[in-house]
Order: sequence, then structure tokens, then C-alpha cells
Amino acid sequence: MKIEIMDTTLRDGEQTQGISFSPSEKLHLVKFLLTELRVNRVEIASARVSKGEFEAAEKIAKWATDNGFLDKIEVLGFIDGEKSLQWIQDSGLKVINLLSKGSLRHLEKQLRKSPEQHAEDIKQVVALAQSRGISVNLYLEDWSNGMIYSPEYVYFMLESLQHENIQRFMLPDTLGILNQDQTYGFCKQIVDRYPQLHFDFHAHNDYDLSVANVYAAVKAGVKGVHTTINGLGERAGNAPLSSVVGVLHDQLKIKTTIKETSIHKASQLAERFSGIRVPVNKPIVGENVFTQTSGIHADGDNKDNLYFNNLLPERFGRKRKYALGKLSGKASIVKNLEELGFRLDEPSLKQVTDRIIELGDKKETITIDDLPYIIADVLNTGDNNYHIFIKNYSFSLSHGMRPSANLQLQIKDKLHEGMSIGDGQYDAFMKALWKIYDSIGKEKPELTDYAVTIPPGGKTDALVETIISWNFKGKSFITKGLDVDQTVAAIKATEKMLNIIEL
Repeated sequence: MKIEIMDTTLRDGEQTQGISFSPSEKLHLVKFLLTELRVNRVEIASARVSKGEFEAAEKIAKWATDNGFLDKIEVLGFIDGEKSLQWIQDSGLKVINLLSKGSLRHLEKQLRKSPEQHAEDIKQVVALAQSRGISVNLYLEDWSNGMIYSPEYVYFMLESLQHENIQRFMLPDTLGILNQDQTYGFCKQIVDRYPQLHFDFHAHNDYDLSVANVYAAVKAGVKGVHTTINGLGERAGNAPLSSVVGVLHDQLKIKTTIKETSIHKASQLAERFSGIRVPVNKPIVGENVFTQTSGIHADGDNKDNLYFNNLLPERFGRKRKYALGKLSGKASIVKNLEELGFRLDEPSLKQVTDRIIELGDKKETITIDDLPYIIADVLNTGDNNYHIFIKNYSFSLSHGMRPSANLQLQIKDKLHEGMSIGDGQYDAFMKALWKIYDSIGKEKPELTDYAVTIPPGGKTDALVETIISWNFKGKSFITKGLDVDQTVAAIKATEKMLNIIEL
């Protein structure tokens, strides 16, 4: 048995507060979703919303036509005579996901029509779509409330429409109100009653049950489910594709077309384009979910992978890590040392372990990139491994003028000086630094991300942690700096970076 995955990141996911994908971003995501991640279908827009939506639909339609994906591109449309159909046809697309009412309350309060009138309106749009060569899927909006409070209405609609030219009937838990028992029961009733029809289930996550409800719907016999990357969507979001795929593949032993190794990259693309950061503990795609913190767990993994489960990081193009902190034991340290190619004797290993635990007790964050410096410090060889020092710097900040920076850099025994202006103090500092590197012919890394964190409370004298991501010769790494001043913290992180690439 195979389940269809329809991803609606670009339509329903875009309803997340503050998100608006550009046409080029939508096209890039569609290409990745269909060719790399290999979802079965994508819902990319709502008809008649904006010029930007139409431009995106046109771009996507052209690419999809040229590459054989046109029947996999879907647009939300409305029961508005020929208006939505014309919009879709003008864009070059050919599939409408027609929005109808799946509960009597929605029908009576919002459309103020009878069930008979609504069914006839839908039939008219379906007939018009067929005459234009447009395929129709039907959303029964608020279907979950319909099944709870007006099931006779839901069945009337399905009875009235079951013989129409509708490819899929889509059952949304629009307000995210269902639990898995309800989802299973309602889906089973409908699937058993209309076995000839194709049903999709569309979950929302208001009670944090979206993935559990997808599990129940598939178990009940639906043939397709809707997801979004990173669970983007209105309010609490939709069912995240990553978790849905993990559950389908592992818990239900059901096949999909999804390429698991592309899931993490899809998550990163959506994070970059949406500006919505993925929680570090989000299953499968979170930064920390394949990181073991406890030293006991690292010891068990050393002995026989005792703390592994079926969600192996390699499946998703990721690697297992072992955190460094107050819970670290020797086994965790050894795992990280192996990653760096280090071997320490027992006395030195104990010293390094004790120092990491001490730093962890002070709530300092420790990464694998910090290990060489901790080792150097513990073994009293820090000066021998530290070759580049930011000796002096000064900044000038004036109203109406761009900031400037003067910098003195020591590389081994030689001092170098540089100055520059920039769009901010740190930008001016980096431009001055790169002037020095250019003048002496040193290679430079690329700064790929910059984040600042402070403890809660908002005190002006609070410590600031600046976390900077770099890429050097295809290898990504992170450095961190800690200070009461954000720019100074960033400079400390930068000095650490310079020594890492030097080493």
C-alpha cells in the first residue's frame, strides 16, 4: 500500500503569520519538493489573491509544463462561477482544489444557503472545470465539526457528489479539534461507505495531535494526507512532513515516494525562505534531535548502540552527535575526540572531562569546535595552538554616518592593521579584517548565519552569546563568543574562527 503525500507549504503553510514567499522562492521550493523530496502533489497558491500569487503560478506552470509535472500542481479555488477557473487557466495550471463547506454550521452561517443549493453550485463549477480541461479535487472545509455535529449533512454532500467528476474528496480537520479516536472513527465510516472514492485527510495541530491524527486516518483507509514542511500553517500549524513520513514508514510500514535523505534540506530551505526557525528539539529536523547528552547514553552506544532507535540520522542525511556539558562522561568526550581525530591518555582525558563538566555547571555552551581549545588550556599548551590574535580595535559611530572600524591583528609575531566602514560596527570590523587577509593572501571563510542570545529578563548588563556559522572549503562549523557587549562577543567568536581555519 502506498499513501499520497500532498504538500501545502506554499498555500496553507504560507498562512503562518508573517510569511510571504516570493514567486522565485515558490518556484525553487516546488522544484525541490517534486524532484528532490519527491512528494506526489503540491498546493502552491490560492486563486485570485494577489498579483504576486499569479506571477508565482505562471512561473511554476511554465516549469511544470516543460518538465512533466503539470498535473501535480494544485491551486485552492472557490465556488465563484468561472472566476477561479479563469485565474487558474490564465496562469497555465490545470488542477483546482475547490473549497466547499463540510459542516452545516459553516454553510448556514457563512454562505446562507441550503445543502441542495450548495451541492448544485459545486456541480456547476465541476462541469465548467471539465469543459476547460481542469481537474477538480474537493475540500470539505470544517469537515471535522461536520462529522461531530451534522454528519447527516456530510453524507448528503457525499451522496450528491459521489458520481461527479471529482478526483479526490479532501477531509480537513480545519480547526484542529479531533483526537485520534475520532479521526479513525470518522474516516473509517466514510471510507467504508464510499470505497470507490479517493479520500485525503488534512490535519491541523491545535492540540498537538496532527501527526497522531494522520496515523489514525491512514489506518482507517484514506489514500492521501496533506503536510507542510516544518509544520508551517495557520495558528499551531499543519502536520509536519518529516514526522508524518517517519510515522508512516516506521510505525505503519507504509510506503511513500518521499526521499528521506532530502527531508532535512527541505526543512532548511523552508526555514530560510520563511524566516521561521525550526525548534532545536523538533523531531527529525531539529538541531538537537540526533544529539545524545547523557554520558551513560554515549557509553551504551559505544558498547552496542543501546540508545539508537529506528530514526537513524543517516536516513535523513544527518549525523549523530554527543553533547558536551555537565552531563558528559568520558564516553561522550571520546566520541567527540574521535570525530576530531584526537586520542588522549587516561589522565589527560579525565582532566578534559572535569573541565567540560565545570564549564557545563556554569551554563556555558560547549561545542566540538571548542574541544581543541579546552584540551590546549587543560594541558597548558594554549599559546602553542593559538596563532592569531585580535590585539586592538576601535569603532566610530556618528549620527548620519556609517560606522567605521580600526583593527590591529597579530598573526604569529607580526602585526597587521586595517580600517573600513560598514553598515554596522561588526560589518565594518569584518571588512577591515578581510582587507588585512586580502593584503597577505589568506583564504577567507563565508559567514552563513549570525545569531545573538541573551538570558531572559532583558537586563542591560546581561551576558550576550553571539553564535556565528561559517563555511570554509565546504566544511560548516560554528563559533561562539560571550561578553556583555554584542559586538565584542562577535569579535571573540571571529577570533576563534580565525584560529580554527588556521589550524
